[in-house]
Amino acid sequence: MALRGSFVERYGRWAVVAGASEGLGAAFAEALAVRGMSLVLVARRAEVLAALAADLHARHGVEVRTLACDLADAASFTQLGETCTDLEVGVAVYNAASSFVGPLLERPLEDALRVVDVNIRGPLRLVHTLGPAMVARGRGALVLMSSLAGFQGSPRLAAYAASKAFLTVLGESLWAELAPKGVDVLASCAGAIRTPGYAKALKKEAPGTLDAADVVEQTLAALGRMPLVIPGGVNKVASFVLRRLAPRATAIGIMGRSVSDLE
Repeated sequence: MALRGSFVERYGRWAVVAGASEGLGAAFAEALAVRGMSLVLVARRAEVLAALAADLHARHGVEVRTLACDLADAASFTQLGETCTDLEVGVAVYNAASSFVGPLLERPLEDALRVVDVNIRGPLRLVHTLGPAMVARGRGALVLMSSLAGFQGSPRLAAYAASKAFLTVLGESLWAELAPKGVDVLASCAGAIRTPGYAKALKKEAPGTLDAADVVEQTLAALGRMPLVIPGGVNKVASFVLRRLAPRATAIGIMGRSVSDLE
């Protein structure tokens, strides 16, 4: 665990967490508050955000602002910029994600386009909204939550997996572009995480499933050290086997079987 204040000294006082209402996003908010950072929490459900903000303020003494909006909407990032105009945002986490399970052509096109809006356009807009000020100050951090699903084709998760492949490469590219300017960028490629949404979608727990807090701590510990992190030892081994040892078609088949229990 990083000492309280070290993130503030390294990056700045404020952190933005997009997709913060529960699960992994709430765990990021908790971990950053523990590190002494004040927070801007962004998600769709105003009541849930308000309750989380009150709890974090009461337990950690940090200032918390909330912004209830739909990150599929470009106007939300205008609102975010206005919310942060008087703040030194040192850390920005893009955790929001949209997904659906099932064959791509059996779903309306609008479902896949929403995945694009939230998972691809959203992080691009976040980077353009908050990144320039970090570069101007010469310090900051951008965390993009990706997924092991983005390393190869994932049947029944085609749009989601493709969007996560984009996010992984975006993070790695920005890591190289922004490191010389003092801004750390990290793509965190998580596997299964114990969150309320995951519990509803899965009949049985997948191997390598982690608690949200573990994913967050491993992700934050990797900031400034590498362009990409895969939380969890089992997930690291599985990723190595699928990407380096197994034929591509085999890897796709394994991914297809691994998501067969998702609903």
